[in-house]
Amino acid sequence: MNSLDIKAILDRIPHRYPFVMVDRVLEMHPRQRIVALKNVTINEPFFPGHFPQAPVMPGVLIIEALAQAGALLLFDEVQDPAGKLVYFAGIDAARFRRPVVPGDQLRLETQILKFRSKTCKMRGIATVDGEIAAEAEIMSALVER
Repeated sequence: MNSLDIKAILDRIPHRYPFVMVDRVLEMHPRQRIVALKNVTINEPFFPGHFPQAPVMPGVLIIEALAQAGALLLFDEVQDPAGKLVYFAGIDAARFRRPVVPGDQLRLETQILKFRSKTCKMRGIATVDGEIAAEAEIMSALVER
């Protein structure tokens, strides 16, 4: 079980501001699951346009946060992670259960369902205060940079 701070996260994934969607990793169990956090603040660059009078985190970015958590888990499993990228290959059974607003803390739990050398199927659940905000099955492809 490993925890990671933001510096360790930035050392592992290629994403940078404003597109880093994981602030901390609480648990990482190799080839099994990861639990991470995304602190949602009013300073997020998407809130001025989504929506100015009632800010709501876009659902696709919640899914992106789950995928980035999953990418952290995958990068821990491959040789030469600096030479690789993780791409979306598919999204199934995505559901959005509650809005995510400034001040919320997203708990991102991603579990590996199937892992092959270049593809991975994961199940992700994002919660706020124990309530499911979003869930999806995510297919990822590991590619050379």
